[in-house]
Amino acid sequence: MSTRPPTLDPIAAARWARVAPARSPWLHEEVARRMADRLEWIRLAPAAWAHWEPVRGGLAAQALLEQRYPKADCVVVEPLPARQGAARQALAPAWWKRWGGPRRTFAEHLDDGGVQMLWANMALHLEPDPAALLARWHRALAVDGFLMFSCLGPDTLRELQALYAALGWGPPGPQFTDMHDWGDMLVAGGFAEPVMDMERLTLTWADPGRLLAELRELGANLHPGRFGALRGRRWRQRLEDALAERLAGPDSRLALTFEIVYGHALKPAPRLAVRPESSLSLEDMRRALHAGGRPGRPPDRPV
Repeated sequence: MSTRPPTLDPIAAARWARVAPARSPWLHEEVARRMADRLEWIRLAPAAWAHWEPVRGGLAAQALLEQRYPKADCVVVEPLPARQGAARQALAPAWWKRWGGPRRTFAEHLDDGGVQMLWANMALHLEPDPAALLARWHRALAVDGFLMFSCLGPDTLRELQALYAALGWGPPGPQFTDMHDWGDMLVAGGFAEPVMDMERLTLTWADPGRLLAELRELGANLHPGRFGALRGRRWRQRLEDALAERLAGPDSRLALTFEIVYGHALKPAPRLAVRPESSLSLEDMRRALHAGGRPGRPPDRPV
């Protein structure tokens, strides 16, 4: 299995990361709230936890998590300098809360083994090298710490995909990773006991203009096979007409499906190194056979 999404252009993904609005889309906030409900399944209480890229992932989740873990320190991580100011402005604690309680600090990266929980909402599906990001998260967690994450799944925007295919326009966006593949990638990255689940949400809009405006806030078309030039106003009008015709439900509202994948996994203690094989000479084999021993473990030769 490839560790890099085959339908995500890494250059376009890096550019989107730089230019994406410095605010949390409504969908990300809603997914964060639903993911916070899943903490009921986990009994571990972190002494310190990390909030990964909250400006895009969901700023409102900070209060939910601090309410659940009132004694835990928090590291707010924004690797991109452009968003660090927005994170501080939105999440910096009031001056009277800066002493005598859990600390809230801001950083560009995490120290190895520094937190017992890492919270990453709606980040992985736009990451061009998810295996490398999972490795960073694994290093940041202490032994027996856990990762909580969410991302978009492959059924996302299936109605829009069908519309583009019918009109011969190519893909409207990347094909997102299935939750079972995320589970395999977690295990390959050193995590243990991954638990994956998903749900489908249907969002509706009153008109094509509002639908497209919200999609632009959620992301961009990062597919390597996307149209390589600018679209004109005629194409935009044709798109809006097609959306109104093909996506309207009985109430005339336009509907799109979003598949949300949720996952959590533990960082286990490192395993002891085990020698994968041993060598045995022909003379040792003969001696073992004459002595009645097992050829693979002669009594007078350590393995």
